[in-house]
Amino acid sequence: MLAIRLPEDIERRLAKLAEKTGRTKTFYAREAIVSHLEELEDTYLAVSRAKRPKKHWTQDELEAELDLDG
Repeated sequence: MLAIRLPEDIERRLAKLAEKTGRTKTFYAREAIVSHLEELEDTYLAVSRAKRPKKHWTQDELEAELDLDG
């Protein structure tokens, strides 16, 4: 369970959106968190990999590995 406090203007906007669409404020808060969480996870994964790079392949190595020469 998560409880958050929002600035009044954000709370009002969320309430208006919920009222106009027939959805709950919780629905939109959950959607926003899930969407942003995926972006954050991708960002941190990219940063982590950039700090600790693994093996790098050349184009020729990749083509040979995937047997793209036919």
